[in-house]
Amino acid sequence: MPRPTGLTPMIIAQLSDFHARPHGRPAYGDVDTNAAIHKAVAAVMALDPQPDCVLVTGDLADCGLPEEYAIVRDALGALPMPVYAVPGNHDRREAFAAALHPHYPHLQATGFQHYVVEDFPVRLIGLDTVIAGQDGGEICAEREAWLAERLAEGQGRPTLIFMHHPPFRVAVDGMDVMPCRVSPGFAQLIARHPEIERIACGHYHRPIQLRFAGTIGYVAPGTAHQVALDLRRGQENRFILEPPAFALHVWDREAGLVSHLQPIGDFGPRRDFVLDPAYPGQARQDVIHV
Repeated sequence: MPRPTGLTPMIIAQLSDFHARPHGRPAYGDVDTNAAIHKAVAAVMALDPQPDCVLVTGDLADCGLPEEYAIVRDALGALPMPVYAVPGNHDRREAFAAALHPHYPHLQATGFQHYVVEDFPVRLIGLDTVIAGQDGGEICAEREAWLAERLAEGQGRPTLIFMHHPPFRVAVDGMDVMPCRVSPGFAQLIARHPEIERIACGHYHRPIQLRFAGTIGYVAPGTAHQVALDLRRGQENRFILEPPAFALHVWDREAGLVSHLQPIGDFGPRRDFVLDPAYPGQARQDVIHV
């Protein structure tokens, strides 16, 4: 059932880094990413209220194979709300477009997978940062010019930009060696548009947030495996089976855009707080508040 409009907050679910694999071939030998995709979709569908839309910030497939995209397409097809995806470095842009464009007409049939969604209180700008055959990404002069034009067209409306590769450092050497290359003027472009509430990314398989160019950079974790946090200098990335999760970005007219991290899994029923009588904040029954 659709949620009422008006002052009701807008809810954006951000999933990332599915890494779908052909059936019977788990990622890295033992990670069942396909089952994790279905669990993530089920977790989104179980939310009450349900999100207004779902963003998928890249690496939908692990090797960009048609069979992998068919698995993703079938899983996402269960969602009743609009889905907006951008490719990542594990995706092959042509295969991504061939598999998903017929079902998601906002995507391009060929070329960069950029687009703008104007249907919600928060404007959504999807940006394709892929460099074919490379781990890192890029916002080249052509892509930056496209983004600058779209931002100018927004006339100050609240905006969320979503892409795969983070265009900022995260102070983790294993991650910062495969960044999104940007021009010296990119940060200035973002800073000129204070209406940008978030730059939402994937790629690093960890929940990360930081201030960047006057806005907030947000990296969502993966729906299956995570990158093990290692803050030592010069360390290479390794993966770990920490709990998967996804982000919920909630737009409220008074609070602005607020981001939450939602773990995926069964953590038991919700429980009431029962305070001990010794709790110092407990109001005494014989005190009358006026």
